[in-house]
Amino acid sequence: MRKPLVMGNWKLNGTKESVTALVNALVEPANNAANVEVAVCAPAIFIGLVEQLANGSALQYGSEDCDVHNSGAFTGENSPVMIKEFGCKYAIVGHSERRAYHNETNEVVAAKFQAAQNADLVPVLCIGESLEQFEAGQTADVCKTQLKAVIDLCGIESFEKAVIAYEPIWAIGTGKTATPEIAQNVHSQIRAYLASFNADVAAKVQILYGGSCNAKTAPELFKQPDIDGGLVGGASLKPADFSAIIEAAK
Repeated sequence: MRKPLVMGNWKLNGTKESVTALVNALVEPANNAANVEVAVCAPAIFIGLVEQLANGSALQYGSEDCDVHNSGAFTGENSPVMIKEFGCKYAIVGHSERRAYHNETNEVVAAKFQAAQNADLVPVLCIGESLEQFEAGQTADVCKTQLKAVIDLCGIESFEKAVIAYEPIWAIGTGKTATPEIAQNVHSQIRAYLASFNADVAAKVQILYGGSCNAKTAPELFKQPDIDGGLVGGASLKPADFSAIIEAAK
């Protein structure tokens, strides 16, 4: 039985004051969500603050990205080893914004996935298609290609200690959301593709929906058999909305 996971991705948002208020507001819902894991992924500069505020609670946390290197002359990067030292459980890799704005290829994303796992972090691998690809019926092919890069480098067994987040790019920040039926169909295809390599791994891996998941859409999305929770963007910055999404996952 896969445990639902509700994860917030704060993106480039937050102040000391707002992060403190947000984490303090989420500790109780996380503690009360016995059958749901709750996590937040923060900008690197706030991870230490999240560590202090979440200490002793059920709220897990992680980074929004990680580098492929553990140390060295790589100014501005965040090493997976450093991220782990601050108590992080997760590291998001391959988010569509990283792929688009930082030109991260499937191979770079796979290398980050591997580096995160080598540092004992759980990579949250984001995959998904653009509007043009969606309209051209290429969703399955895009997702398979992005998954295959990781499988080729790390092996299918690497997904035993990883999370997948399907994020249709056309539904991020646009107000558009894939219908529960569309999302379930893609999640099912992702699981079937993984099963073609290893059925046991495919059955166990958590696959989150990550395209404008919010308090309104979450209940129907989470009813789908292959949707194991959500990677939540804007709504994760609002305690009431994020708490409602946690309730939906229950």
